[in-house]
Amino acid sequence: MGEIVGAGLISHAPTIMLPKEVRYELNEGKEISLVPGLIRLKDEVFSRLRPDTIVIVDSHWFTTVEHVLSAHEHRSGKMTSSELPRGMSGVPYDYDGDPELAHLAAQLGKELGTPTHASDDEYLPVYYATVNLLHYLHTDEKVVSVSVVQTGEPDDFLTMGEAIGEAVSRLDRRVVVLASGGMSHTFWPLKELPKHEASDPVHIITPEARAADEQRLEWMRQGDHRRIVETMDEYMAVNPEGGFGHYLMMLGAVGGADCIAPGVMFSDYENATGTGQVHVWFDRPEGGWTG
Repeated sequence: MGEIVGAGLISHAPTIMLPKEVRYELNEGKEISLVPGLIRLKDEVFSRLRPDTIVIVDSHWFTTVEHVLSAHEHRSGKMTSSELPRGMSGVPYDYDGDPELAHLAAQLGKELGTPTHASDDEYLPVYYATVNLLHYLHTDEKVVSVSVVQTGEPDDFLTMGEAIGEAVSRLDRRVVVLASGGMSHTFWPLKELPKHEASDPVHIITPEARAADEQRLEWMRQGDHRRIVETMDEYMAVNPEGGFGHYLMMLGAVGGADCIAPGVMFSDYENATGTGQVHVWFDRPEGGWTG
């Protein structure tokens, strides 16, 4: 009998992959909190939980007609981002997959009524929302990446998360689920970007976007995930990354709106060129994800 032992909303912002001196230059001579936050997660959480498999909901892997899960036995190579090759070029990755989990989750997704496919195609791309997190957090765990369907709605994401959670429960696995992505996600126009690269949230694209993010962070700290689910229509007004599908799939895997796990901040709430970025960790409560 497997279990999800932890979950997190984790930022993959490109700045975490820049050299330290460049990060300091962009951030008014200071370190962005996202980097030491990832180091703390590895040292304080992953070393304690010792998961067998990391499931990463990758908000940069967009699909259109179905959810897709990576089902490879092994993946290795180098990733250069087409979006920002200056900062993410030739980044190595090398990890075992968990095809049994991927195929079972895909089967259960279909049974729950949401189109799902598990792929082991050797040419399937790997995106930086997966690779950046593994750079900091991976030791020898197996890895499954999950796409975010650009046509998906909140119930689609929650259903796919439910399928992942049920698949884990049927297998002998200790699993963590990482929602790899940001919160509000609107960039400054190109000519304005250089003025807004520091991490201070004063640079978030609008006061309304910052307020919406901070309200949801407070609900996460309280373990009030239901409020987030019930106000998704309102939150969409500030353009959350990937329709917040990465968070909703993570949440669906650990009980959906009934989840009561309180969030612990492993970074500050930060700006990245107008977007809201943060690391929030959810341990499995003693009485279970839903009490």
